[in-house]
Amino acid sequence: MNPDLKKLLDCPRPAAIPAIRWPAELRLFVLAPHPDDFDAIGVTLRFFRQNGNPIQLAVVSGSASGVLDEFCLPPDSATKAAIREQEQRDSLRFFGLGEECAAFLRLREDDAGAPLDDAVNETAIRRQLVAHRPQVVFLPHGEDSNAGHRRAHAMFLRAAAALDEPPAAFLIRDPKTLNFRCDLYMPFDEEKARWKRWLLLHHRSQEHRNRRQRGRGFDDRILDVNRLIAAELSCSAAFAEAFQVEVVPQPI
Repeated sequence: MNPDLKKLLDCPRPAAIPAIRWPAELRLFVLAPHPDDFDAIGVTLRFFRQNGNPIQLAVVSGSASGVLDEFCLPPDSATKAAIREQEQRDSLRFFGLGEECAAFLRLREDDAGAPLDDAVNETAIRRQLVAHRPQVVFLPHGEDSNAGHRRAHAMFLRAAAALDEPPAAFLIRDPKTLNFRCDLYMPFDEEKARWKRWLLLHHRSQEHRNRRQRGRGFDDRILDVNRLIAAELSCSAAFAEAFQVEVVPQPI
């Protein structure tokens, strides 16, 4: 971890992200197993964007399995992956991040549509880290019921450990996180929640699937977690995004 960042994070936890003086030159990277993982922490990323921090995104998989057949024609994997990629591009445009800041890796997947944890995929992730040299990487927690989240986390740890100066990992709490320690949080109000709802609703295929399978919207599902986090922290804001800081272990 960058020594200056280490000093910055040497504070009582959980700490509110806006209470820390983040240097604008701090390079951020989002390793998203699926198109839409970026948006799940949209308020935090918006804060850093407004702070002047450069942000890069790498979407690991096409995630065609997350689109119901009835949503598109033809209902094949290529069409579904293209839909999800376009939804992410649309949300990034709304967010204010240029397409040059995003890479869609479309890494190899298993039969269920989750990215494979293998040497080829790990190498692709390592290339992204080497190319962009991030100091902070946002990604899902390793203890998660979603196989794609677990595998992306595992491959990141191995890829990052090989770097001369591994980035800090800010692990995201989302609806499928199983075990979590809150180190950092981003409180936000109803106005920012409305903005985040619009960001999330760019993922129309996920809104459709959640309505069909869960009887509730994709935006509601994410914001319900943010509401729960704020309640658990007893913070004054109605919502919060939360992160666990992980130091990447390096071989001795």
